[in-house]
Amino acid sequence: MSLGTTRGEGAAQELGGKIKKTVGKVIGNEQMEAEGVAKELAGKGKQEAVKATERTHGAIEEAVGAVKNRVGQVVGSDKMAAEGKVTELKGQARQAANK
Repeated sequence: MSLGTTRGEGAAQELGGKIKKTVGKVIGNEQMEAEGVAKELAGKGKQEAVKATERTHGAIEEAVGAVKNRVGQVVGSDKMAAEGKVTELKGQARQAANK
């Protein structure tokens, strides 16, 4: 299962929980309302887990890119340095997108 799928499932679970919570509140069913709250929180948790994984991947990507950039500069390879900088920036963007 991909992270995008897991994130989507979490969002759907959160939305389903909100709906169930609201319906339970409207009809006065405390158990249904509590189940809705639990489902909503589980969905949020699933989404946060995916975000944390993506931030970790972004940090690794950033570090690898930084090393490649520096090595390229030391050995005088503009191409290697540029590739490293691109990877480094992609890692930073990945982290920022998953805050």
